[in-house]
Amino acid sequence: MITILSCVIVVLLIFIGYQYQSKKVRNKNLAYITTKVEQMKASQSNERVLIVTDDKHLIEMLDMLNQIVDDYQENVRQYKKMEASMKRMLANVSHDLKTPLTVIAGYIEMLQNQPQMNEQERVRLLEQVQGKTLELITLMNTFFDLAMLESGDKDIPLEKVNLTEICKNNMLLFYEWIQIKGLEVIIEIPEKPVFALGNEEALNRILNNLISNGLRYGADGKMIGLRVFYDETRVYVEVSDKGKGINETEQERVFERMFTLEESRNKAFQGSGLGLTITKRLVEEMQGNISIQSIPFEKTSFTFSLKRLNI
Repeated sequence: MITILSCVIVVLLIFIGYQYQSKKVRNKNLAYITTKVEQMKASQSNERVLIVTDDKHLIEMLDMLNQIVDDYQENVRQYKKMEASMKRMLANVSHDLKTPLTVIAGYIEMLQNQPQMNEQERVRLLEQVQGKTLELITLMNTFFDLAMLESGDKDIPLEKVNLTEICKNNMLLFYEWIQIKGLEVIIEIPEKPVFALGNEEALNRILNNLISNGLRYGADGKMIGLRVFYDETRVYVEVSDKGKGINETEQERVFERMFTLEESRNKAFQGSGLGLTITKRLVEEMQGNISIQSIPFEKTSFTFSLKRLNI
């Protein structure tokens, strides 16, 4: 009996000692974590908190803490990216507004300082002023549209649309331009209607952007193409050309807000670097996606897809 009692006492003492040691280790780890977090807060460090421990609760807490650190780093990265984008935007806006305003001011000064100007010249200058004014209005509307899209204030109701018909109509809008440039047109559109979940107004703008972009900056290849194809669940629209193309590095950034290149395809959209950004936002608003593939002077294509709907 005494032997059993002695064994129980020994076990209890071992257990108490283990508990005490575990608590001591845990308190030490908690103190280290607290100090580390304070250091990270003070120095804006992105260092992770690492502790070798078998304590399940501590491991869970560390995982959560390190996830917070990772999320914070990502938020900082996104903020810096947005900040850089905004700086580019301000520079581009300043330039894009300054150019037509300077021209308008010059024309107005000529009209004011030359009261004896003949009527034909006066009409020509007024037409130039009107053209530059419309250019400014278009540019401002572009910025306004993107702001509304990014803030979620632009309503784009989705409904069943005849995608083949919309594509045909948009290509017809550029018929004269294509004839003037002497381009070969390759159109592959199914004879039967293909329906998708979308918005006709948004699709018209997307196609107008992509086709005009191809015509302006792919004309060297003497070809413009429009293809509609589909599978069981998606409808795809591809606008292509055989121009100088876009290199792989630029392909990754071409949809970014305010991203422009020297003699950029993006400048086809009012020179603001917003056209492809707006195009991508509109596609996404219709629950679709868009991509680019480019091999210089072989084929550069923008392809977007939407949900297919049955007749």
